[in-house]
Amino acid sequence: MVQKTIVLDDKSIQRALTRIAHEIIERNKGISDCILVGIKTRGIYLADRLAKRIEKIEGQPISVGELDITLYRDDLTIKTKDAEPEVKGSSLPTDINNKKVILVDDVLYTGRTVRAAMDALVDFGRPAAIQLAVLVDRGHRELPIRADFIGKNIPTSSQERVIVELVESDGGDQVSIFKNE
Repeated sequence: MVQKTIVLDDKSIQRALTRIAHEIIERNKGISDCILVGIKTRGIYLADRLAKRIEKIEGQPISVGELDITLYRDDLTIKTKDAEPEVKGSSLPTDINNKKVILVDDVLYTGRTVRAAMDALVDFGRPAAIQLAVLVDRGHRELPIRADFIGKNIPTSSQERVIVELVESDGGDQVSIFKNE
């Protein structure tokens, strides 16, 4: 793979997350019945960043949880009899029944990750609503899923990959498009 272009730098990511935080507050008329749930791995870091921004704006904290969707994926294949998927575990700090759950992920592509996350959430309870916040929407949906809050729409071809790098896991913040050779 060859890097084609950087579409978001660290400042652009900060601005996008600040805008998303404001949109979440506005759409939900505050945050009293809301919880942010990050989809492992980078979605968790983004959810934590959104929580800090929301607390700064609203003056009160918002609960943040983590969701591991490994066992809910429909594309999970075991290549050998010994291979087991690595499950990292989910952690929701509060009951999600009758709460507005805002799922947070880095890239929305086919929609399969989000579908798996919704399936996983149902095992924890019945939220009043599920909303979706993503840093990047790249298109190419295979399922009828759309994001409620989007940092940036990046039209791509199916031969390209969108790579999100965050300080917490990669040492720096940027979103790049890579092209397969």
